[in-house]
Amino acid sequence: MTARRHSLPSISNSLVFYRSDKKNDDVRKARVLRIDGWDNLDMELPDHSVYYRALQSRDARFDGLIYVGVKSTAIYCRPICPARTPKIENCRFYSSAAAAQDAGFRPCLRCRPESAPDLASWRGTSNTVSRALALIAEGALDGAKASVEKLATRLGVGERQLRRLFLQHLGASPVSVAQTRRLLFAKQLIHETQLPMTEVALAAGFGSLRRFNETFHELYHRPPSALRRKTSTSRAGNNAGVTLRIRYRSPYDWDSILSFLQARAIPGVEVVEDGRYLRTVDIDGLTGSVEVAHQPERQSLAVTIRFPNVKSLPAIVARVRRLFDVGADIETIDAHLSSDPFLAPLVAQQPGLRAPGGWDGFEIAVRAVLGQQISVGAARRLAGQLVALYGKKLPMEQRIYPGLIYVFPAPQRLASAKSLGLAMPAARQSSLKAMAEATVADPNLFRPLGNIEETVERLRTIRGVGDWTAHYIALRAIRETDAFPASDIGLLRGVGTIVGEKPTSAHLLVRAQSWRPWRAYAAQHLWAADPASPSKRSTSFETKPGIHKL
Repeated sequence: MTARRHSLPSISNSLVFYRSDKKNDDVRKARVLRIDGWDNLDMELPDHSVYYRALQSRDARFDGLIYVGVKSTAIYCRPICPARTPKIENCRFYSSAAAAQDAGFRPCLRCRPESAPDLASWRGTSNTVSRALALIAEGALDGAKASVEKLATRLGVGERQLRRLFLQHLGASPVSVAQTRRLLFAKQLIHETQLPMTEVALAAGFGSLRRFNETFHELYHRPPSALRRKTSTSRAGNNAGVTLRIRYRSPYDWDSILSFLQARAIPGVEVVEDGRYLRTVDIDGLTGSVEVAHQPERQSLAVTIRFPNVKSLPAIVARVRRLFDVGADIETIDAHLSSDPFLAPLVAQQPGLRAPGGWDGFEIAVRAVLGQQISVGAARRLAGQLVALYGKKLPMEQRIYPGLIYVFPAPQRLASAKSLGLAMPAARQSSLKAMAEATVADPNLFRPLGNIEETVERLRTIRGVGDWTAHYIALRAIRETDAFPASDIGLLRGVGTIVGEKPTSAHLLVRAQSWRPWRAYAAQHLWAADPASPSKRSTSFETKPGIHKL
């Protein structure tokens, strides 16, 4: 295995493939090992005969991990495609949809590759590629001024190195990945909504309707309108909204993530009711709302977006994916954590437990500061007061639910306020102001720009942000899968419940080395094991080392 840039001691299983035994059809796990700080990973993948057996059995465990191009039809499919299995000599296997399209294959109209679970950042890719994919999903390569060079600069690497990593891990260039995402998102809008084609083109990031039509005709040999299903029921407009399905890799513990959001819902901004999550949205000065429901029979989340600018749809979908952690290859994560006898019973008790993200980085940072050393209920009340004082009111025509009145305050509002007027210690109010000022000064403050150590150090430069708060922000806002607030008393209590005695944070950090690079998910299981966790009490505690959180 090639030497890595980092020399951390622990080795962890990062990716699980399923290899069929040639003598029988039992499935065996073949693991690819990753060293922490995994920017130069060399992956040893199963040969094509393994992929072909997965295609023959329509093995859903490969869905989102591989794509098959069929030479005889020039079409690429998901491994679960219901079409007749082609001959093995006609099959070519790819690690991403972009790689398949770069090879000259067009998306299948039956299995719809755009509806596959988006697991690109979990396929054993490098840390740099995972962060780049997150930025691309938020539009980093959209627009006339976007470039791979600028993306590489944001990631702290050279342009040539970024291109090499993409080709190594995804089989396609960053531009190809971005173009394929745009095309597949447009195809999803055509299939699942009744948006006019002009709005579909704008939403997917095409510069013009003409370019949109040319691209589709070149790929599908037909106009975009020919792909539209007459049964599509979603309508355009602010009132009805646009409803899309976001697939996930099962299992998915919906109840736990909904309970988490309900316990922390900010009055006036968020509501959890009847198994749904609703919240207000503010992007580039425009306001709207989002509603998320679970469709377990389809292994999907149904997301209804009411927003006046269709160009913001990809960014809103990316935020929903982040908040609900739908991109996690949870089977791989659970298998890795279960290899530790200490965590195995916890994982077995709650399979599919996700690490909830945050809707907005600044919002999560404010929540963390507000909740220091107080209960979740008190933190919610303070957040509600902050929103009532500084949040922008939602227009009456956009209020889809009586409790949704405000959008969360912009950092500029708090940074310019002389006094926040909240009933809380002056030091904490000063920390809030410092957080707002830092966010205004650095628009990329909550972007994934380095490894977990670099991210924590960057956040700790802000007044009032310590190690615990930095790890919490990294976990929820920046989606660092290796974030681990080891001094959190909820984690320590969770461990103590299992072993019979409360460990020190230093001991827990050493113990957690073998859980890397998914310590954030190990933390979720330990929090769930805490007797004071929200799943065991009607109230919970939110922040600070010494206060149970998350």
